[in-house]
Amino acid sequence: MNIQNRIVSVDIFRGLTIVLMILVNTPGTWSHVYGPFLHAPWHGYTPTDLVFPFFLFIVGCSIVFSYQNKAVDSSTYKKITIRALKLIGLGLFLGAFTIHFPFFKDFDIIRFPGVLQRIGIVFFFASILFINFNWKSLVGICAFLLIGYWLVMGFVPVNGMASTFERAPNNLANFLDVLIFGSHSYKADYDPEGLLSTLPSIATALMGVFTGLILRSKRAKKEMFLFGIGIAMLLVGYIWDLFFPINKALWSSSFVMVTAGWANIILGLIYYVSDVKGIKFGSIFKYAGANAIVLYFLSSFISKIMGMLKVDGDTSLHGWLFKTVYVQDFMAMQTSSLLYGLSVVSFYVFLGYILYRKKIFIKV
Repeated sequence: MNIQNRIVSVDIFRGLTIVLMILVNTPGTWSHVYGPFLHAPWHGYTPTDLVFPFFLFIVGCSIVFSYQNKAVDSSTYKKITIRALKLIGLGLFLGAFTIHFPFFKDFDIIRFPGVLQRIGIVFFFASILFINFNWKSLVGICAFLLIGYWLVMGFVPVNGMASTFERAPNNLANFLDVLIFGSHSYKADYDPEGLLSTLPSIATALMGVFTGLILRSKRAKKEMFLFGIGIAMLLVGYIWDLFFPINKALWSSSFVMVTAGWANIILGLIYYVSDVKGIKFGSIFKYAGANAIVLYFLSSFISKIMGMLKVDGDTSLHGWLFKTVYVQDFMAMQTSSLLYGLSVVSFYVFLGYILYRKKIFIKV
């Protein structure tokens, strides 16, 4: 394959990731969800915990395709900054919006961190690092972030107490979230997109940068190289888990390694099928991936509105639709909840298809 051609597998992987992000965020009811579609309670991980790091990983890949071998000047930094601020702004808007006039929540309860905010911050720093350092330096920076985060989290005392990786006041990441964000956090005691845990999430994007460099290289058998790297990362992650548990809420260093390992293995498989063998599949994911951020934002925004609009007393429009259409005596509630989520995903995939066919690509 000519490396100048578009790498189909990256588009498919991006679209698959955004589809899964929408699916796990919009069940019919959170009271009845199959285990794999829920986050791990604290330590450990489920398939759902792979989704967000996969997206940051593919952000890193995309940075390579956007900026490799291109002249860098002040306009490059301006574009990177503006895009990052747009993402952060959209995230803050989602956290602040309400359907009641004046359409924004009281300032004291607006959540500051969030998924889009983290994407914006990670994109900004990963892009700046990529255009200023070679891959060897980036490996060193990535190692510094992961090892430094482990040492800070594991050995810096909190309020005179030994630090812990558990969900507790003497967990440094949780402590800083409460101290800095207060009532602006997702939970009273921590935020899964918190301040300190954003540092290792930058390393997740850098892992994607390394994979992007491999895919854009002239190396033979790239898929085998990705498989090998993925397996090695999994081994390192599971060994590190013994000392720094795999944990999405903390975005632990072991979590970074394990999720990057799976990302390389899955992307390597898709690359082998689509780019090496030329087998056409997954086009529907490619359509969704072309406007990934737009679809994610719309799904979050519309879902929020449907949860706020009331139908038949105190029942939300979301709840009414779920109970009226999807809850049936012959189906388990978990199945009904999953079918609702799949219906939501189908709508946004179709919207992505329409936008793609009309050549409408909204860059955020």
